[in-house]
Amino acid sequence: MLRLLIVDDEDIITDGLYEVFHQWMPDNLDVCKAYSGKEALQWLRRTRIDIVLTDISMPGMSGLALSEEIRTYWPRCKIIFLTGYSEFDYAYQAIQMHSARYLLKTEGYGKVTEVVKEVIQEIQQSVRMSELVEQSLEQRYELEYKAQGDYIRHLLLESHVLCKDQDGLGKEFDKLNIHLDPKLPVVLVSGHLSYPNGMDYSERSKLLSAVRMTWNSYLSERTRQIGIVHKHGELLWLIQPSEQAEEKFDGHFTRYLQGTLELISDTCIESMDVAITFTISAEACEWVSITKQSERLRQLQQMMLADGLPLVITDRMEQDDASGSKEEGQFVRKAEMLAAHLEAGRRERFYESMGEITGCMVHSCANVQRNTEAYYTIALVLLSSINSGGLHQQIGDYGKLMRLDEHPSLKEGIQYLHQIADRILDIKHTGEMEKAASVIDRICEYIEAHLSEDLSLVRLAEINYFNPSYLSRFFKQEKGVNLSEYIDQCRLRKAKELLKESELKVREVSAFVGYEAAHSFTRFFKKSTGMTPQEYRDACASYG
Repeated sequence: MLRLLIVDDEDIITDGLYEVFHQWMPDNLDVCKAYSGKEALQWLRRTRIDIVLTDISMPGMSGLALSEEIRTYWPRCKIIFLTGYSEFDYAYQAIQMHSARYLLKTEGYGKVTEVVKEVIQEIQQSVRMSELVEQSLEQRYELEYKAQGDYIRHLLLESHVLCKDQDGLGKEFDKLNIHLDPKLPVVLVSGHLSYPNGMDYSERSKLLSAVRMTWNSYLSERTRQIGIVHKHGELLWLIQPSEQAEEKFDGHFTRYLQGTLELISDTCIESMDVAITFTISAEACEWVSITKQSERLRQLQQMMLADGLPLVITDRMEQDDASGSKEEGQFVRKAEMLAAHLEAGRRERFYESMGEITGCMVHSCANVQRNTEAYYTIALVLLSSINSGGLHQQIGDYGKLMRLDEHPSLKEGIQYLHQIADRILDIKHTGEMEKAASVIDRICEYIEAHLSEDLSLVRLAEINYFNPSYLSRFFKQEKGVNLSEYIDQCRLRKAKELLKESELKVREVSAFVGYEAAHSFTRFFKKSTGMTPQEYRDACASYG
């Protein structure tokens, strides 16, 4: 989903354009508005913007000055200048700018929508061209990529030891053509792909390559970065701002990455039909800490991951300063993975991890102590899930879970663990479906309680930890209407109620349901009902 920002200091123009584009293509275009350059900057800092439609001549910050800030935040953003001024200087400056258009306000809404449509097509064509260019470079970089990945994985084993010598690290980076600075902190991003069922290894490899190409096409311009396939097939990227862009980011590098990751996620769904969940560190870390930070992102992703949901998760928690303790048993780490997959309801990956543990049991039957530990490692994970989820009644009889001695053989004990795990995963699957519906219900309740506040797609996504584009699709899937249509319905319903049953003035009703300008509210109300708010109130009074 692309995002359009409309900026004009004249309320009637801003509101009018917003109404035109708000319902134009709600499944593909998210529309935001601002009444000044300063307010527009707040949007630019807050979320990714793909197209800006702005007046050139505004008090305070002009559209031309705003365009310079836009380039700093979102270099791929397309700009359309809209003005009542036809002076040559304005037109000349606008035309000279890369990826900018110039329109006169007198050309009308039809011309504006035509140009926006052309710009959307340009963006889509640019994505396709980027993919073709990346494909031509793929083979050239494959061997180099493998060598770089092997070295980064080596550093991730014990970065607190291996990354102490920054000069030595820099020399290795130069040899391997790794364009990162070991003296500067680095941002880590973890990625999890939800592979379609039945996909074999070679098909997964091709899909990974396509994701890497998409990633590079969006991030190579403003960042230095390297990506690897890390533990359990997860992706991991280490990223720094490029030398040219470092000063321009000025503290908003993480926000830039969040917005770009959302765009990458959308592209992966549209062009490859694959969902990818990203987990990003809120702050850059020193190289000696990348082992701890990568493990932290992995654990966070395991706790919050839901297969098939294209999320962008940010690690907002404070960094843990406690030093890592040694493993307390040979199955501890495998048990952590098992518990994470079970909690997230990832059936296939749960049984893969369980198979690793039970495989140790099968191949060392003479070691009674080892086999006993392996059995109870799995059993304890299952019992913990039953207790924490309050599943005692739903699971039924699980009395032999912690009684290995009650099973006739070790093989039958393992089969019993599979049966209990199946019951838990079935319950979780049903619960996730109900949870999804409850999330949408919670959003609907929030909308109805906050009609006078910011109900933009970006805001609703922020407070519910959703990818904005996914929230738009998910809401329509669950409710059968676009999110924007639902908000309009709520505003109309509340406005009718207030006009009929209260003595509030029309402008007060307008503000109550989220319209800052009364004239915009009047247009909206008349378009929806065929009457102005006052005519509706008078009609209700005559029937009352």
